[in-house]
Amino acid sequence: MIVPPSTEQTGCMLDSYRLLGRSGLRVSPLALGTMTFGWGADQDAARAIFDAYVGRGGNFVDTANGYADGAAEEMVGEFAESRREELVIATKYSMPMRSGDPNSGGNSRKSMIRSVEDSLTRLRTDYIDLLYLHIWDGNTPVEEVLRAMDDLVRAGKVLYVGVSDIPAWQVSRMQAIAELRGWAPLVALQIPYNLIERTVERDLIPMAETLGLGVVAWSPWRAGSAPGSTTRKTSRWNPGTRVRPSPRGTGSSPPAGWRSRRS
Repeated sequence: MIVPPSTEQTGCMLDSYRLLGRSGLRVSPLALGTMTFGWGADQDAARAIFDAYVGRGGNFVDTANGYADGAAEEMVGEFAESRREELVIATKYSMPMRSGDPNSGGNSRKSMIRSVEDSLTRLRTDYIDLLYLHIWDGNTPVEEVLRAMDDLVRAGKVLYVGVSDIPAWQVSRMQAIAELRGWAPLVALQIPYNLIERTVERDLIPMAETLGLGVVAWSPWRAGSAPGSTTRKTSRWNPGTRVRPSPRGTGSSPPAGWRSRRS
């Protein structure tokens, strides 16, 4: 079933933990995204954001190897070092990190292993709680991806694995292969989900519910364009936003941070 945070609790009950998908991992109902660490928020601002989130009981921190060319991971590593065991740190691989090197990005085993080793160094830790495939490249065999993920889990460098921004048919195929071969299953699916972008309700969210993947929404406010950009009385586009609203965005929508889990 889909389990939302209570509207009375949103924003103040980060310690109302829930299971992430079909796993025993307990995470806050809202994750702290760090894409702006080093891009829009300097060291001091990022530290204040991080401390405010963790200080209110938040334990789910999301980053990626390519955010600010690795600076976001470095900041998270510094901020989290003294409380590492209290936090669930998720990072991603797939974004190229070295110009001129065709294997520094993508979904291959080579890219994954190198990315994880570098992320461990930047994050100042010896394990990653949750590793996502960040962007589907459409070329790497899924067996290669899944086996490499399983090897990292067995080595203790990664505890759980998930995927981001990938077609539903491919996710379902990957989960079936992982279960058939006894490899580490996918436990999380990161997708764009907000008042404007709701196409994921057609296939990705029902698929995640059925297969036991926790849904982690990114861009829940659509870069600030979702709140107030439309009303029930008008469908006029607010010129101050970057996205023209969809008619579907005018109705009610689940609050940001929803995740699916097995009932």
